[in-house]
Amino acid sequence: MLLTRRELLELAALLAIAPPSDAIESRAAHTIRAYSAEGHHRTATAVDRASADALLARARATGATAALEPFDLSRVDTHAAVMRIDGRRIDGLPMFDGAFTGAAGVSGRIGPIDGDQPIGWTRVAPNGEAALRKMRQPSRHAAIVAVTMGGHPGLCPVNAAWFSEPFGPPVLQVSSEHLAAVESAASSRLEVEVVAHATRQPAKAFNVVSEIRGTDAAQSPVCVMTPRSGWHANASERGGGLVCWLEAMRAVVASRPRRTVKFVASSGHELGHLGLHDYLHRNPALAREAHAWIHFGANIGTSTGDTGMTSSDDRLRDAAVRALAPHGLGTIRQSPATQVGGEAATIKEGGGRFISFIGANAWFHNPRDLWPDAVDIKAVATFARAAADLTLALANALDA
Repeated sequence: MLLTRRELLELAALLAIAPPSDAIESRAAHTIRAYSAEGHHRTATAVDRASADALLARARATGATAALEPFDLSRVDTHAAVMRIDGRRIDGLPMFDGAFTGAAGVSGRIGPIDGDQPIGWTRVAPNGEAALRKMRQPSRHAAIVAVTMGGHPGLCPVNAAWFSEPFGPPVLQVSSEHLAAVESAASSRLEVEVVAHATRQPAKAFNVVSEIRGTDAAQSPVCVMTPRSGWHANASERGGGLVCWLEAMRAVVASRPRRTVKFVASSGHELGHLGLHDYLHRNPALAREAHAWIHFGANIGTSTGDTGMTSSDDRLRDAAVRALAPHGLGTIRQSPATQVGGEAATIKEGGGRFISFIGANAWFHNPRDLWPDAVDIKAVATFARAAADLTLALANALDA
């Protein structure tokens, strides 16, 4: 449900008068609590649109001029997603970048995904889209059942990385809680029924964007990005990144640094980074020509894991460490640029420079990724302070 104008104004007023004591922590808690309560943040849904409006109000409350940028997509609407084993019903979710069944589904014996049974099955991690792709193409199966194996029990969907180029047979994802039932059916070569009935409908989603002009127009800009969509409420998956994005924006508004800073909070994350691709389509040279991109990715400040950093080059790595060290984050876990993931991988493909922050999280893609249990709000606030300092440092840097 969309927020009314009055509700948006009240939200903006509330954010603008955050108490000076522990202000960042207070704003962080308010942001993530409200985001978690919005519901399931799937791209181009009513929740996704309402969430865009709420984030727009928060961005404007920093003093920035912010706007919504729409983009078109063919949204997947699921009509039925179920597996039946000997009269037992198991609900699931189709892979959004594969084929779908009709309403009647498909039936046949179930066996290993590398076997010769009509229905194949496999385990898959929530970040296992690349591994699953190898199993799906080519495939001899009429359908595949993928049991999602996250850090906690539950249906933890895999991102639809090839949403714009769907391939392979229908894939029904089911919760790890049903692993034993699927294994038993496969070992007994039972006949099962799989329904992954869905259709695509034209729809719009929205990025939240802002541009804060620097004092030297000759300098290339700094870009700050974070995804804002996902499979569930994803409080800890997305919440920390949203807080960092907002606090970086607040700091830039307050200081007006040398370089222009461009901000984008993109929808379409779980669908092959659709929102970022649209943003880059509108700004064709930006990936390569920006001074640097800062990516606030998944799982920053969760209650169950740490945050790591990946940078495209040594200069950006050193700049990041200098900004993080005063906040006790100077020994942050680091990974080579070859291992970059999320939206920063799209920037890397475009030849851009980047610093990417992504964390570990036992609740990743889990339906119970909710406020407050999945979030360490003090860790989020600490990282947000460092994020603001890093953004200002890069926005005031002179050398390329």
